Amino acid sequence: MTEVLFYHLQDMSLESVLPPLLEKSLERGWRVVVQSTSEERAEALDAHLWTYREDSFLPHATWRAGDAQDHPIVLAVAEANPNGANVRFLIDNAALPADTDSYDRVVLVFNGEDGDALAAARGAWTDCKARGFEVTYWQADERGRWQRRE
Repeated sequence: MTEVLFYHLQDMSLESVLPPLLEKSLERGWRVVVQSTSEERAEALDAHLWTYREDSFLPHATWRAGDAQDHPIVLAVAEANPNGANVRFLIDNAALPADTDSYDRVVLVFNGEDGDALAAARGAWTDCKARGFEVTYWQADERGRWQRRE
């Protein structure tokens, strides 16, 4: 059964949160697609993932790469799954893909300080519950550690 995790960003940026989540995914041997809603955002994240920390390396490519299927992380703007990922991250209000149930895990990261993002996340939560997915809600505590909320 697909597990859908909702990560509520508050007083933190996607750029600070996404790399550690991707690192954890790779540690678990997962293949990942990160879906944004714009090519510009995907390209900015591509650049960021090469430079976010000096002592780290996240092997990734964009959907445009001819060998995208060979990369453990692919940044995309469409619903395609070019690398056969079993985990999909949705950012920037990207909608749940039609094949949500084909993933082991979907991680929806949303900006809790943006009304549109909050509304989209609430709609996705309702949709996921109605479809029988296992849903959890995560929010960072005052130290920046992710805590599961009920």
